[in-house]
Amino acid sequence: MNTDLNTVTESFIQKYDLLGCIQCGRCTGGCPVTVRTNLNVRRIVYDSKNEEMLEDLSKLPEIWDCTTCNTCAVRCPKGLKPVEVLIALRNILVEEGVIQPTVRDALESIFREGNPWDKPRATRCDWMEGLDVRIVEPGEKVENLIFVCCTIAYDPKVQVIAQNFVKLLNKSGVDYGFIGESESCCASEAHHLGEEGLFEMMVEDNTELLNSYAAKRLVAISPHCYATFKNQYPGLKAEVIHYTHLLKELLDEKKLTISKECSEKIVFHDPCFLGKQNNVFDEPRFILNQVGGSELVEFERRRERSLCCEGGGGKMWVEGSETKAERLAETRVKDARELGATVLAVACPFCVLTLDDALKARGFEEEMRIAEILELIGPLVE
Repeated sequence: MNTDLNTVTESFIQKYDLLGCIQCGRCTGGCPVTVRTNLNVRRIVYDSKNEEMLEDLSKLPEIWDCTTCNTCAVRCPKGLKPVEVLIALRNILVEEGVIQPTVRDALESIFREGNPWDKPRATRCDWMEGLDVRIVEPGEKVENLIFVCCTIAYDPKVQVIAQNFVKLLNKSGVDYGFIGESESCCASEAHHLGEEGLFEMMVEDNTELLNSYAAKRLVAISPHCYATFKNQYPGLKAEVIHYTHLLKELLDEKKLTISKECSEKIVFHDPCFLGKQNNVFDEPRFILNQVGGSELVEFERRRERSLCCEGGGGKMWVEGSETKAERLAETRVKDARELGATVLAVACPFCVLTLDDALKARGFEEEMRIAEILELIGPLVE
């Protein structure tokens, strides 16, 4: 056997603790996409122990079905992270340059423009037009440094999330500041698509940029950014929080009050990157419970068991082995409809996009709407 290859393979096995896998199958049993794809996480982890199979495994279309929701890691009784094995297999293809054109374009855009949407860096702050937004400079002292997220910054459908957040921050009187055009992608999607070299470069560059501000806290609007900064940026000086942490704090301290009523039946969908990956469950519910005149109901599959919407893991840019079976987002809106909900509330821009598409695909637009928490409560705060 080739010694070099054996060394590399031993490193792969050790890195992901593959010998610790007891093949119980809880990862596959809990994986939400197995109901509609060929993905078998347990089998891939088992086969990855054989160095001669890594190349072939990396070519399986189903490795791109994974949404990196983290259910497999949550359910693993040995504390392993099977999702990281799938990302490592994607990395093999990325290193060889054998990737779908949409993936290639997204990665190149992150490198060139600091976002995966092929949008100019110069237009990153266009969403701020007409708003009184404080932009801070490096070295400037600020309590809460706000990180917007590429999707929120560029997609007109979800820009209202950041716009409403600015209005609430101004009303609260809290000390805050935005980064401006120098803000770059957190590189969550680069990591999940398997581009480790680009991810490491972005971590280094972003850490230098973010640490140049005298900020006490880094407030991420997107759960994807929050999870990445919190768990994969060890060099950050500021405490990393999600906007729901800050919003709950402002409501607790009476710096904000949701004074207008909203006669809606609301069900909250736990985003995987906020809930399963970081155990943030109570803050969004606390905020929604402050909405007078509304009724907050719960999905059967909620909190740690929340059903993935399929928006993560780079799924915005890649297709795997999917069948024509019902998408998970469609299942989710059907479940919401059965509960009689008129608002399906979320706290993630990717969830907004996937669930709204599912709502339209199912023809439920007249019965309910998808609303990000900031979109929902923004008009209710005076």
